[in-house]
Amino acid sequence: MRALALGLLACSAILAAEQGRAQSAPDRARRGQAVDGQVVVETVANGLNRPWSLAFLPDGRMLVTERGGSLRVVSSEGAKSQPVAGVPEVKARGQGGLLDVALDPNFSSNRLIYLSYAEPRAGGRAGTAVARGRLDEDALRLSDVAVIFRQEPGYSGNNHYGSRLAFAPDGTLFVTLGERFDLRDRAQDLSTDLGKVVRINRDGSIPRDNPFVGREGARPEVWSYGHRNPQAAAINPRTRVPWVIEHGPRGGDEVNIIRKGANYGWPVIGYGVHYSGAKIGVGTTRPGMEQPVFYWDPSIAPSGMAFLTSNRYPGWQGNLFTGALAGQMLVRLELSGDRVLREERLLTDLGARIRDVRQGPDGLLYLLTDESNGRLLRLRPAGS
Repeated sequence: MRALALGLLACSAILAAEQGRAQSAPDRARRGQAVDGQVVVETVANGLNRPWSLAFLPDGRMLVTERGGSLRVVSSEGAKSQPVAGVPEVKARGQGGLLDVALDPNFSSNRLIYLSYAEPRAGGRAGTAVARGRLDEDALRLSDVAVIFRQEPGYSGNNHYGSRLAFAPDGTLFVTLGERFDLRDRAQDLSTDLGKVVRINRDGSIPRDNPFVGREGARPEVWSYGHRNPQAAAINPRTRVPWVIEHGPRGGDEVNIIRKGANYGWPVIGYGVHYSGAKIGVGTTRPGMEQPVFYWDPSIAPSGMAFLTSNRYPGWQGNLFTGALAGQMLVRLELSGDRVLREERLLTDLGARIRDVRQGPDGLLYLLTDESNGRLLRLRPAGS
């Protein structure tokens, strides 16, 4: 492994936080002054082809998805396996391919893992799907593979699949789904899975307490709606509630706290503008539609996120981290309850699109870079 000591460049802003402002427009970050600090960025592994997601096995090895359709086992020393057999076929075009990976909450006993991916369908269509299978990481094979969820409807476009997986403390699974770009208006349509966060049981069945169960014209798996292209999701360890970060168009990337049955507004409201320069819907607010707790304008193209629970980095415990693709950096959001107090922009001189961020069992942060020669990086405090 080679190590590169990098200064932590920061861009921070204190957000105006008056009591009772929860539904007012959140302040965006203003450029600030760099702060002192150093970390060491270690390359654990390279030669990964567009790695998308990372999950830790109980023995410290890692599962890494490559967007082209390969799942690999990577050791803590960086040894990469051959691709795991039995992974479902994916449509690896545009933003599609093999996406997220998550371990079952009872993985140690049942060896089940979950994969989200762009599933090829008849007539050139595709849609986000979730499959689960039993992993033999030593034999490099998935068995008993079954698709437990399919986004409906499928579509021929190649953009905005989502998709992240997050297990809630009750064992249910949240899946984030993009609105497939051209079908943005259907993010408001409860009869589709487009632009939704859905909640399913581990076998794909529908929890009876989902908000739209029994409602005519609504899909029972829908938990929240009005999303654009959410490529980051995690359960807040303090509140046990899911948080999602989603791409805006030209500006307006959003951090959202996902509430049961809530409407997050896309494409009726949003920050930033459409790629054409046109205004989004009716503007930035509308009664009955949620406001983000934080947003970026201009866009940073966020992907992957992790709440840091360890004390390995002085002053960072309890913070939220997300990668940035267009922004080519790691972003730290300092939290106070459900409010963002400050943004710090890190690793801006790394020159890499950061696709995923995870906390490892050692309490350190691990990153994936979105490159044809992608890297798995470990972030270590300097001097440790």
